[in-house]
Amino acid sequence: MATDFLTGPGAELRVLRPDDWDAWYDTLIRAFGGLPESTKERELWNALTEVDRSLGVWEDGACVGTAGAFTFRLTVPGGASVPAAGVTMVGVAGTHRRRGVLTSMMRRQLDDVRSWGEPLAVLTASEPAIYGRFGYAAATFGLRGEIDTSRVRLSVPAGADDVRLRYAAPADVLDVCEDVYARLVPSRPGMLARRPGWERVGLLDPESDRDGASPLQCVVAERDGEVAGYARFRVKLGWGETGHDGTVVLVDLAALDPATEGALWRFLFGIDLTTTLIVRGRPADDMWQYQVSDIRRCRARLRDALYLRLVDVGAALQARTYQAPVDVVFEVEDDFCPWNAGRWRLSGDAKGASCSRTSDAADLALSVRELGAAYLGGVSLKALAAAGRVREVRAGALAEAAVGFGSAVAPWMPHGF
Repeated sequence: MATDFLTGPGAELRVLRPDDWDAWYDTLIRAFGGLPESTKERELWNALTEVDRSLGVWEDGACVGTAGAFTFRLTVPGGASVPAAGVTMVGVAGTHRRRGVLTSMMRRQLDDVRSWGEPLAVLTASEPAIYGRFGYAAATFGLRGEIDTSRVRLSVPAGADDVRLRYAAPADVLDVCEDVYARLVPSRPGMLARRPGWERVGLLDPESDRDGASPLQCVVAERDGEVAGYARFRVKLGWGETGHDGTVVLVDLAALDPATEGALWRFLFGIDLTTTLIVRGRPADDMWQYQVSDIRRCRARLRDALYLRLVDVGAALQARTYQAPVDVVFEVEDDFCPWNAGRWRLSGDAKGASCSRTSDAADLALSVRELGAAYLGGVSLKALAAAGRVREVRAGALAEAAVGFGSAVAPWMPHGF
């Protein structure tokens, strides 16, 4: 059993103070290997840190644990934008592992999130095994690919030839690119509405991230004189015995319509002196994989992305809609946030939902982790049941709930935090 570190002398868990930020952030950087960041990066993360929503653990004046929570709004099925705590900057000093530091911070943080009235908490996990015990589960998945553009052909939608592409300095077109992104946020579960300042993250271009590739480049797509999409990318040139074999590394792509998106993908496939296009963290249903001539030569694969936790089961389930009518009683297990435990009746459809405590008999039994996995519509309750994670009590309830919880488009986390 881990030692309860916070009961020892000289130990304190408290809200971060602005003048402690440097020591706090240094502890975080060291926990992630100690590689230094540029002044520009450090200044940006300093500006984005919400100190009143950040925690530190201190021992005899030294910081030994860090955890923060950004103020986000997350799109859920149905298009609503729901308050969510973006859990971030979590680290424990190597000298203080397995002493209860992380558990103490997670306990305090979820209590705080509940007090703020935010029904969801989300994070990206450097080590997924850590967060399951705190009720988090993978709710979105990112598509990766290494596309052999020398042999794979792309068929784009009608209208792509009407799209005009032009190069632009990323900073010069930041505002119009952010407008495109903002217009897309309500259309897909898992997308984050960016608060002021977050647009600058997309312009970070440290040389350490390039792996020998070019500085960040940007192409803007226009239709009828209006910006309708953009792509940010890097190019890494290479030469083999048979000639060029350069690589395009996609950083970000967004478009308001299929023709514009197709024109951007076609451009990336055809950049001179390159034979490979690397994509990471794209939606699981990204259009290009259905337009290529040979999916095997794209080496497509999925990776876990956004982890989600229901902090308030009733408020969270009520905040989204359901693609088919549901009327189901959940028996929820939640040891870490016991206020969620018990029976909840969810009634909803595509127009709205209600969810409240009930004494009625349970239809489905599961833990808060399974609800988090299925919440955005990317993980099927039926699949979780087949894995032994959901128990059907009333015959037919599982199929009803599984269909209702689904999403017409795959949930997607567009960027890390």
